[in-house]
Amino acid sequence: MVLSDVVIILCRASEPGNVGAVCRVMKNMGLSQLRMVTPDPLDEATLLTRVVHAEDVWRTARFFDTLADAAADCSLVVGTTRRRGRKRKGVTLEPRALMSWLAPRLQNCAAAPLALVFGNERTGLTDDELNFCNVASHIPVSDAFPSLNLSHAVQIYAYELFLAFGEAAETPVKGEWVPLQRPAVDELTTDITGILAELGFYRHPGREEQTRFLRDLICRAGLTEREGRYLKDIFAKAARLGSKEIPE
Repeated sequence: MVLSDVVIILCRASEPGNVGAVCRVMKNMGLSQLRMVTPDPLDEATLLTRVVHAEDVWRTARFFDTLADAAADCSLVVGTTRRRGRKRKGVTLEPRALMSWLAPRLQNCAAAPLALVFGNERTGLTDDELNFCNVASHIPVSDAFPSLNLSHAVQIYAYELFLAFGEAAETPVKGEWVPLQRPAVDELTTDITGILAELGFYRHPGREEQTRFLRDLICRAGLTEREGRYLKDIFAKAARLGSKEIPE
């Protein structure tokens, strides 16, 4: 699955500014398919002030009378909600757990396998709309103010989709923190203890214990490749300086 296959469906959205902001956050995260279900008349001038450079998302949006029509070509439909009850789905997944659940199921799918459905800004999805969906999902929020802005909710899901299925899942962003993997940690630890051994640090037993200590410390610190090289260079320079102090 690629992000351009994901469909965002807005049911009965009523605030043009919110819809414009949804278009913008969709484009930020590589999403392009917007579908609108029985929308109230929207002030397009207000909407376009919030779209900024994502007008193409709005211009290619499709309009439907029912959620069933909007999701007819989607094999999996996820409804977003913060309300649960006897007539609504009793179990939901938060966004990151949802992506973990989706990944093995959709990794090799194509042709719009997934729709994410969002309800009206004030009332959310109706019982019938949510029950039409295959899976329910919620965003954990503070009980003091549990209502999220529509575009903010879409942004959270779009971001998680981007991490799971977009460019971020394929290539780390330049400058992103990527900790050393275990083989590199083991190699760095061996290099450091080898330098210490050359300095005569291990005249008594203890190298094996210190190797484990340094390995675990480096793993917990989450050093990057560049930081690992820098740390090794520090020990190597200390060894060169130390060797000059040792009389021949």
